[in-house]
Amino acid sequence: MTAFYELRQYTIRPGKMAAWLKCMEEEIIPFQISKGAVITGSFRGETDESVYVWMRRFTSEEEKVRLYKAVYESDHWKNVISPKVGELIDREKIKVQRIVPTKLSTAQ
Repeated sequence: MTAFYELRQYTIRPGKMAAWLKCMEEEIIPFQISKGAVITGSFRGETDESVYVWMRRFTSEEEKVRLYKAVYESDHWKNVISPKVGELIDREKIKVQRIVPTKLSTAQ
């Protein structure tokens, strides 16, 4: 099976972009990487302060299930990171799209 990606788009609460980027870059991304996640991109809106997008790559559905469990069921995520996330993003507006590279994509 070809690797697949998760394209995740978040709506950042007004005035919270700097705090969100700090949280992602200093806490969330390093924590997820420590559990084995492959983060392939992290982006903010160029002119829209409410837009944040990031991508993760998975080699299989089994890997995704294992990584979700390792990250989101951990005490550190539940007790330390998750409470901060809710203060910085609008969880009800999270958009997650599963995408696969096309034949000529360099992201194979």
